[in-house]
Amino acid sequence: MSPRRTSFDQAKGVIDVEWPFFGELSRGLALKVSREYDPEVVLGIATAGVVPGAVIAAILNREFHSIVVSRRFRAETVRERPAVLSAAPADIRGRRILIVDETCDTGDTIRLAVAAAVNAGAADVRTAVAFKTGDFKPDFHGLATESTIILPWDREILVDGELVPNPLYAEALEPDE
Repeated sequence: MSPRRTSFDQAKGVIDVEWPFFGELSRGLALKVSREYDPEVVLGIATAGVVPGAVIAAILNREFHSIVVSRRFRAETVRERPAVLSAAPADIRGRRILIVDETCDTGDTIRLAVAAAVNAGAADVRTAVAFKTGDFKPDFHGLATESTIILPWDREILVDGELVPNPLYAEALEPDE
């Protein structure tokens, strides 16, 4: 993936997610799903949706798989439409599927994942996200917000063997003046 900038709107704020909060949010989302839906397989959208997807699958005691739906980047800030980069697993045919991603705004990525699952023969497909950040309405979400979300695994990156603040979120992580 090419380097890119994350736009940050100071008026909407930042949610800097710590691991304990992420764990509780995933736990709450799994409980919410279990009250209304009984998936046989949890399908996490790679890369960031794999983390909450795997946690939710573990809590629900369900099989877990991933699917790669990603946006390619041109230049620093131009995002192309997302594309399915790996097929949905064949063993979802005839089964109830829960597709999980970390956030959703426009729903473009989730819609592609749903289409891939339906094309693979899934019997029923529902969607869940940790953070609903836009107009798209997934079947389940943990928290709705317009804030910029910085996930624990996005806060730092390895550069020459050292963890350093992720430059994509430098502006959002700057202390208030």
